Amino acid sequence: MKSLLSLSVACTITLATLSTYAAEKGETLAAQNGCLSCHAVDHKILGPAYKDVAKKYQGVAGIEDKLFQKVRHGGGGVWGAMAMPAQTKVSDADLHTILKWVLSRK
Repeated sequence: MKSLLSLSVACTITLATLSTYAAEKGETLAAQNGCLSCHAVDHKILGPAYKDVAKKYQGVAGIEDKLFQKVRHGGGGVWGAMAMPAQTKVSDADLHTILKWVLSRK
């Protein structure tokens, strides 16, 4: 029983560490790719605050893939008149990591 409890605690700590690492990586990638020039976590700059994006799309099925297409190809009209330019230089993997981070903001 003790070993099962120890294993459970170890798994919980590992998952928490991985979650923290993924969040830090998403934020780092957003900064490296210029996302934070137009967006902030908690307030609007040119684009919406990431916490507002996360709130708007919370629980929406398939939203990461939809946002991936929107970011990759650019678009506007959802958050105002300012259109977001296509983000073609960010790798697919990095863009998915950034979107996971954005959608996890509270």
